[in-house]
Amino acid sequence: QVQLVESGGGLVQPGGSLRLSCAASGRFLEINSMNWYRQAPGKQRELVATITSGGSTNYADSVKGRFTISRDNAKDTMYLQMNSLRPEDTDVYYCNARVIVRWGSKESDFWGQGTQVTVSS
Repeated sequence: QVQLVESGGGLVQPGGSLRLSCAASGRFLEINSMNWYRQAPGKQRELVATITSGGSTNYADSVKGRFTISRDNAKDTMYLQMNSLRPEDTDVYYCNARVIVRWGSKESDFWGQGTQVTVSS
């Protein structure tokens, strides 16, 4: 019903920047909040940043002041601008969207496939 496709990951040196994108497609009524998570092997998935449909944002303490989440509702796309990257930001980053698929349905969770971000010299 809803597909989320991430792009923009890669290898970057410490102090560098990357911009992740997450594009939603398929048949749905409305996207509520959109979120970026990250996960390292053997660790729990961590919420990095959240943006509501109205544009309110929230960030994990570890990324405040360095990462910026944004969305383009007309394109059903979310972004994560990551600056001043550190080796500890190395993870697989996943986008998540909470979606109303049809009239009268409850919110459903959808996930992207993940994109690898590696920060290393």
